[in-house]
Amino acid sequence: MTTNINTRELVLDLLLEVNENGQYSHLALRTVLEKYQYLEKTERAFITRVTEGTLERMIELDYIINGASKVKVKRMKPLIRNLLRMSVYQIFYMDSIPDSAVCNEAVKLAKKRGFGGLSGFVNGVLRTIVREKENVKYPDIRKEPLKYLSVRYSMPEWIVGQWIKDYGYDVTEGLLQEFLKDRPITIRTNTAMVTPQELREHLQQQGVEVTPIPKLDYAFSIKGFDHLTELDTFNKGEFYVQDISSMMVAQTASPEKDSYVIDVCAAPGGKSTHLAEMLMGTGMVEARDLTDYKVFFIQENMQRHHLTNMKAVCMDATIRDEASVGKADVLICDLPCSGLGVMGKKNDIRYKMTREKQLELVELQRKILDTVWDYAKPGGTIIYSTCTIHAGENEENVAWLLKKYPELELVSMEQMLPGEEWNDGFFIAKLKRKG
Repeated sequence: MTTNINTRELVLDLLLEVNENGQYSHLALRTVLEKYQYLEKTERAFITRVTEGTLERMIELDYIINGASKVKVKRMKPLIRNLLRMSVYQIFYMDSIPDSAVCNEAVKLAKKRGFGGLSGFVNGVLRTIVREKENVKYPDIRKEPLKYLSVRYSMPEWIVGQWIKDYGYDVTEGLLQEFLKDRPITIRTNTAMVTPQELREHLQQQGVEVTPIPKLDYAFSIKGFDHLTELDTFNKGEFYVQDISSMMVAQTASPEKDSYVIDVCAAPGGKSTHLAEMLMGTGMVEARDLTDYKVFFIQENMQRHHLTNMKAVCMDATIRDEASVGKADVLICDLPCSGLGVMGKKNDIRYKMTREKQLELVELQRKILDTVWDYAKPGGTIIYSTCTIHAGENEENVAWLLKKYPELELVSMEQMLPGEEWNDGFFIAKLKRKG
């Protein structure tokens, strides 16, 4: 290590922030990495890998710890349980670190943080796990298939059960496997500034490894760089970091030149900026969201991408705006959802989401759709999208909307699953308001 910063302690604090204080993992991790940009790349990579890996595998890690400890994870001191989790992750999934070193560092960290009296307990549990790591007995797949999938892939049983009901056992296991794979960073060319070929050349000149995305000629995956803010191409607004599935919203909307577009839940602005770029300087994209804080992020992205045919507006999508009725050629309803399709990038969603919250989100989605559907003018397009895998939030909401408003017709509907052509789990329905 090149500094006095203890990277394991940073990981521990991150896990405490996420697991005990309710912070979102991607926001907490981004804050730490920005604060400690001066650390070597390998050190920041260690922080990222152990934090994300521990969260990703946490149900399995707790199962292993409970098998080796008389005191169960839920009854442990918060610092101790998170220290054990990150240590067991290293023991099972980071072969480059000797098991003895993991145990010793955990004991040191327990003492440093004022838990010297429990350092022997930490050492004992970890040494037991090291001795038995080749003999972990997982739930019997024949007797407890749902629990087996839950533990092996660290997914709450209620989510596993929901997917088995909707897709069957084999497809569900395939989904769970996909969520544990590394997800590439994908970007979209700001075609209002550069061509895809120009962007590719600019990135390669900065030493970035660029891979084209087969189905979208303006999209790439990138790697081989330290962090985004070091790339001139990012700071100049030549590209936007965005999931491929998310790019498909604007692609599906396919607005004509001079269109007026309303995006009712737009922050941080990825889909709105994409639509504005597709309009090639014509028309207007009105990007709305609930708070000034969210609108600020939209404005920031709008300005970085040098878009003059776009504006950001603070507005509550659940409150009807009569002035918007019949105004939009294209209405984008990318609504708050359970987020179960993007757990490959946001690992802690699986622990924060519940069946009850999911049902509340269905009600919110229907309330917004009920409020805004006729903002689309006769003959106009409505896009309803979510980043989740749940029929209740997706297909059933579309069916509800079509039944309630016969003046709408369905043009297309697709549930994308992780692993399919670079996709995350994403849902897009395209509807038309009859003229």
